[in-house]
Amino acid sequence: MEIIFLVVIILTALVLFITELFPIDVTALLVLGLLLVLGLVSPAESLAGFSNPAVMTIACLFIMSYALQKSHILEYVIISVNKLIDKSRILGMIAYLFFIGIASAVVNNTAIVAIFMPVTIRLADKYDISPSKVLIPLSYAAILGGTLTLVGTSTNLIVNSILVETSGGAVSLGMLEFAKFGIIKFAIGLVYIFTIGYKLLPSRVARSSSIENYSLDGYLTEFRVNENSPLCGKTLLDRKINENYDVIVLDVLRGGEIITSNLRGLLLQKDDVLFVKGSFDNFQRLKEIENLALLTDEKLTQEELEQEDHILAECLITDNSELIGQTLQDANFRRTFGSFVLAIRREGEVIRRKLAHFILKPFDTLLVYGPKDRINQLASKEGFIVLGKADANLDSHPLWWLSIATILCAVGLAIFNIVPIVVGVILGVITLLLARIITPNEAYSSIHWQVIIVIAAFLPMGVAIQRTGLDVIIGNGIGSIVNVFPEHLTPYFLLAVIYLITMILTEIASNAATAIIMTPITLTLAASFGFDPKPFIFAVCYAASASFITPVGYQTNLMVYGPGGYRYSDYIKVGLPLGVILWIVSVLVIPMIWPF
Repeated sequence: MEIIFLVVIILTALVLFITELFPIDVTALLVLGLLLVLGLVSPAESLAGFSNPAVMTIACLFIMSYALQKSHILEYVIISVNKLIDKSRILGMIAYLFFIGIASAVVNNTAIVAIFMPVTIRLADKYDISPSKVLIPLSYAAILGGTLTLVGTSTNLIVNSILVETSGGAVSLGMLEFAKFGIIKFAIGLVYIFTIGYKLLPSRVARSSSIENYSLDGYLTEFRVNENSPLCGKTLLDRKINENYDVIVLDVLRGGEIITSNLRGLLLQKDDVLFVKGSFDNFQRLKEIENLALLTDEKLTQEELEQEDHILAECLITDNSELIGQTLQDANFRRTFGSFVLAIRREGEVIRRKLAHFILKPFDTLLVYGPKDRINQLASKEGFIVLGKADANLDSHPLWWLSIATILCAVGLAIFNIVPIVVGVILGVITLLLARIITPNEAYSSIHWQVIIVIAAFLPMGVAIQRTGLDVIIGNGIGSIVNVFPEHLTPYFLLAVIYLITMILTEIASNAATAIIMTPITLTLAASFGFDPKPFIFAVCYAASASFITPVGYQTNLMVYGPGGYRYSDYIKVGLPLGVILWIVSVLVIPMIWPF
């Protein structure tokens, strides 16, 4: 019965991950609760995930990545290097993606994509190519680069943690051991991106015209308040303009002065000019009922929208934004940030109606209109990435170089086995705090708590899988399939099956959850056949980070979805061939590096 219960819990978790009925951290906590209630893990075991060295390491790496992001050193280096090779578009992009991969080997790849997305869009403009041609390659390069070291991705840390615990500390994966095959995988990925992949990528987004990207042309116009208008002496709230006509008043022009704040409570006067967003039908109703004069029937261009100090900008909400789970109305976006949201893009779909009541999710892209200084403030706020805005100036803090020095020292100490990586990153965070490179509040807010909760809450699943014997049952099932093949080919087919199952699971569920489920099963399989577990464990690591086929399989893919104007099918078309190529290469090459 315990095994049946556990299988039901795992299947339920997978369905919830796919359907996104709940946020993934809520799903992970639900799984943990079910394991506790059904007695599949003890209370002490259920909390062990939160004290796991891998979880602490990942949390500290988030903080150190934020310090690096704050210093702008990576943008400074890549923009400086790019100036030296700006005569060649191909050479420039190869150098760029190579640098992305190397940086992802020591810095969290989600942070890398957050840092470099604005730079990538700027380079696309410079080389006169569509951002949709370079944003998926940015994500893929970050994913591939993360497989070069132990700290490059949370998946590697999780698998190593389970391996160390299972073997009683006898077996551990080295810091640079991943690079033995990771370099080959990275090189193949780059070659693919610049040949087959580049041809398959769409040219869908023209960065120079945000209005066209969001299909907003024709939805923005101006009205003048007539002398006998019901709006004279009334506020927008009094007349329920937003509610009754489904329009948004962005600004009010009065006597040459643009009024942008507290519009709902502003008493309107004769000859006030309202800058309004809405549909043509709603404009007609607004004009007739409120007796307004439509000043122009022409579409407002982006250049007209960006007059004086007001600009249009695309803003990506990251997974640690305070807006997640709120509506624009709940967050009082207009008053808090001094800007208007004209449209929202989510996973290829553009939302233009009822924006105030639309619940925001991680990696939604907002088309924001507001004063340039407020947009700049938004760009510097944690949880937001203003696309197209790149800063090549180093942080003014005299010890800015510590942000990269601490990461390199932590990795270096782990490479030479002077201290474990968890000790190195903790010392690095303490150094950054003592030097006041970051504040305690910045440290807390920089941690992607959703990722931490998912990993910590799901880790007891591995214990339950081993305790109930589910790993043995699944292992026997896979083993019976593999035994059909000739004995000398058995380890290769076993490696191929493990890699394929892991790769498929990571596309539909969290890569961390996939690693936690597959690692104990893989260890059991290797032991039952009498093989060295290392080639199979590395297969799990590489496959769990081989999410190229769907946008939801890996955070970086989801981050570039909206800004790139991609469709779900784009990831399948570009990512499936890459996934298959790397699968075949992995099965052939991994045994050469780590023999069975």
